[in-house]
Amino acid sequence: MIALSVIALASCTNEPKPQPEVEKPNPFLSEYTTPFQVPPFDQIKNEHYLPAFEAGMKEQLAEVEAIVNNAEPATFENTILPYDKSGQTLSRVSNVFFNLNECLTNDEMIAIAEQVLPMLSKHSDAIMMNPKLFERIDYVFQHRNEMGLDDQQIRVVEKYHQDFVRNGAALPADKQAELSQINEQLSTLSLQFGNNLLKENANYKLVIENEADLAGLPQTSIDAAAEQAKADGMEGKWVFTLSKPSLIPFLQFADNYKLRKEMYDAYYNRGDNNNEYDNKALIKQMLELRLKKAQLFGYENFADYVLAVNMAHDSKTVDKFLIDIFKPAQDLAKKELAEMQEIRYKEYMSRTFEKEEIVKPKDRVNKIYGSDWWYYAEKLRKAKYDFDENQIKPYLTVDNVRNGMFMAANKLYGITFTQNTNLPVYYPGVETYEVKEANGDFLGILYMDYYPRESKSGGAWCTSFRESGHDINGKKIYPVISLVMNFTPASGDTPALLTWDETETMWHEFGHSLHAFFSDGLYTRTCGNVPHDYVEMPSQIMENWVAEPEVIRMYAKHYKTGEPMPDSLITKIENSALFNQGFMTTELIAASILDMKFHEITSIDEIKNLDVDAFEKQQMNAIGLMPEILPRYRSTNFAHIFNGGYSAGYYAYTWAEVLDKDAFNYFKSSGDLFNPELAASFRKNCLQECGNDEGMVQYRKFRGQDPDYEPYLKARGLN
Repeated sequence: MIALSVIALASCTNEPKPQPEVEKPNPFLSEYTTPFQVPPFDQIKNEHYLPAFEAGMKEQLAEVEAIVNNAEPATFENTILPYDKSGQTLSRVSNVFFNLNECLTNDEMIAIAEQVLPMLSKHSDAIMMNPKLFERIDYVFQHRNEMGLDDQQIRVVEKYHQDFVRNGAALPADKQAELSQINEQLSTLSLQFGNNLLKENANYKLVIENEADLAGLPQTSIDAAAEQAKADGMEGKWVFTLSKPSLIPFLQFADNYKLRKEMYDAYYNRGDNNNEYDNKALIKQMLELRLKKAQLFGYENFADYVLAVNMAHDSKTVDKFLIDIFKPAQDLAKKELAEMQEIRYKEYMSRTFEKEEIVKPKDRVNKIYGSDWWYYAEKLRKAKYDFDENQIKPYLTVDNVRNGMFMAANKLYGITFTQNTNLPVYYPGVETYEVKEANGDFLGILYMDYYPRESKSGGAWCTSFRESGHDINGKKIYPVISLVMNFTPASGDTPALLTWDETETMWHEFGHSLHAFFSDGLYTRTCGNVPHDYVEMPSQIMENWVAEPEVIRMYAKHYKTGEPMPDSLITKIENSALFNQGFMTTELIAASILDMKFHEITSIDEIKNLDVDAFEKQQMNAIGLMPEILPRYRSTNFAHIFNGGYSAGYYAYTWAEVLDKDAFNYFKSSGDLFNPELAASFRKNCLQECGNDEGMVQYRKFRGQDPDYEPYLKARGLN
């Protein structure tokens, strides 16, 4: 032992001088070496992003130069195909950076985004407006029917030609320069809008000190608020935020109407508080730039520019579609309001009046405001259906709901999901699953990120770290897909219990992932690529299965006992399927109309003089929107259209719902919810080969006819 001590001392006193740490290579600049080539999140650092973006853009420009400098006449093989497969490094870094900037952002990430977005805009324009590249693409387009191309190659050529024309390739040089400037400005403004909204969400907190103010709230909400307070250094108090798991139960159950109104106003007024995060000026700037862009291409308004490549084709079609739904939806909402007013009046009349107190007339008592709607809607649901959502939540753990959708996908398509805990993740608690075909063939990797945090945007979405497809040699590329949600987290000994809305949301986003896993095709441009008003159909159709009694019995088990949800509760879910549909449809359609009206403006002067709030009010008054309901998103927090790619496209949720309700009715009418022949056809025509032709053409291949509106109207209670 003495000898060992001497050796140890010697080793301490004669240590070699520390060697400089070898700098690790940038993980984006080569193929990933991780299992399944998922992103090496444990190796990625913020300093890797900018060099990778710069290298990726340089690489793609070199690939484009190789195409345009080819001395041979343009062909599919020497022009279209290499362009289709270009930009792999840029895609690799973009898919990680922009996804994490939405769900795990920080000031450094935001600063990188502000620097990179204008660079990417210029990069895209440099390619799309490259005259030599467009000359070669145009040559192939003009001679596409003489080159011996197959149907898919012809479609790829036509789509790329359309892309280049719609992005300025055929414009004169002066208009190209103007378009490039517009694109760069729009990229920056959109990012700023989203950053403002993130700050507004994070900055508001309702702090409750008096326990009496918690009256009516379910214990799960109270416990979650206590944990939030503890995390914020306010132990012993209760903190509620604008994240949906905190906000919605408060609006539904809190008896304190003043606090309900405070939360309601804080949520709907985000971006409209005349502070440093106000979005009104940004909206005007974006609307002006979008209109200028549309006018460069000869369109009267931006909506028509967007819709020209959608299933709806033009704004007149969308306007009629929306207003035809709005009227019966609001009629239903007014009936719902009348029923809630009766409840309110009965409550008032059942109280004990003071001797000198004057009893108010009914029309003064039963006034219900927007901040009251959720609260009295829950009372109405209890009165009409004896249904309390807190009765079903113990059966809807995150694990149960997730496993249920995996089981449904297995019954429909034979695919399996196996958790793999050895893959790198970007945040603790994110889960990863291997997805395989029934025969064991690999399909891809699924990431699942369930819970809110201040660094994550609100809402839920499906995205990809790598898209499905094939490389330039025809080798299959397997997708890496991510589902990002903001669900009610676990609290104390109680696991994460989902609301019914959250349950539907998980299945909705899962539907997007199935679209991503099944999409297949040799060419990047058409693999899984569908019109914007088709995108929500593969997701929304999964919401139909989640509520079927046969399916509920598969997954809804009590978290304490393991007992399945009793038939009496399942019947209540069935009976209350039309609950509050008037309200939900009205607020959705109102938001869709607001989106269209913003993007149907035809005058730059009108936009310059626009008062955003006044315009919103004017448009809602024009359709006769009842004062108790606001559009689902007010202008200043309408991230879908000012930060999310849905400008002149929010109608797409409803357009796609007509398709999904018709498609599901086809399954149900067959007598088998999991009809294997229909499932195989839906997978092939509507998911796998969805990019092979126009959206309605692919839908007809599955359905055999145009969609019937009746299933949609029935599901919404509008028939």
